[in-house]
Amino acid sequence: MTTGWTIERHHLDHARRVVSHHAVRTPVRHAAEIHPRLWLKLETAQHTGSFKVRGALSRLASLTPDERELGVIAASAGNHGLGLAWAGARLSIPVRVVVPRVAPAVKRDGIAALGAELRVVPVDGYDEAEEAARNEARRSGRVFVSPYDDPWVAAGNGGTLGLEVLEDRPDADIIVAPVGGGGLISGLGAAAEAFGSEVRLIGVQSEACPAMARSIEEGHAMEKCSGAPTLAEGLEGGVSPTAFANVVRVVDRVDLVSEAEIAEAMRRMRDHLGLVVEGSAATTIAWAARFLDREPGHGPVIAVLTGRNVDQATFDRVEALASRIS
Repeated sequence: MTTGWTIERHHLDHARRVVSHHAVRTPVRHAAEIHPRLWLKLETAQHTGSFKVRGALSRLASLTPDERELGVIAASAGNHGLGLAWAGARLSIPVRVVVPRVAPAVKRDGIAALGAELRVVPVDGYDEAEEAARNEARRSGRVFVSPYDDPWVAAGNGGTLGLEVLEDRPDADIIVAPVGGGGLISGLGAAAEAFGSEVRLIGVQSEACPAMARSIEEGHAMEKCSGAPTLAEGLEGGVSPTAFANVVRVVDRVDLVSEAEIAEAMRRMRDHLGLVVEGSAATTIAWAARFLDREPGHGPVIAVLTGRNVDQATFDRVEALASRIS
């Protein structure tokens, strides 16, 4: 994995220029129907339906001419691959995406439709797909683009998103965001520092694969996570030592939510707000339902809704799981 990086100001400045030119500046919407303090950063309105376009644009725009010509390779549970496929088409850079066989069909089909080369590998978890992609990168000479362990990607994803949130709601008390490998929340921390904000950052994971939460508890990176099946497949996988170091520097804490709570949050967003959100994004709404009343203060709490890419087969599971706590 990439080692020894931090998000510097030049990463943020570069990412802001590229992302502001190509991506959507997504709205921050009050969600009083859910909680009076809750506001939503709607990355569901982003190109490809996910915030991952931001980091993909930032990383691809940083390549040398020779690297651009050869192209890049990545592993993805879906949205990172979609973002790279979209950004690659936009910037005329070849993209190959390796996904595990359990990646949702809506994401696999979207990657292929955007013109990227899609390779489905016979594994069930993200970590194994990343190993396959890194091996291909070494053989082919293509640049491997990590979804989280890369300062350009983290600056694009969390950095540009965080700056937009703080410009729109400088009075925010808390930003709550899903955590997988930690790139998003690392970027949010860099944005808060650059903005001069004292906003608290809270991460959320599924109980099914809590690699970052366990890493923080144990004081070292949990580099592999073979968890149970989860609606939040975008948060699966382990944590690199460098990403872990960046996260512990900026995060207030990482909380866990159950599969049933994620399912209920997905159903609630659809039925009450008319918003389709995937499981990874719904972790922040599940967090609000369980934890927000316990948080001190009265200012806005911003929940990052990271993506909307979910298929009907998944929503069939959602109905069954959500009924457990209805």
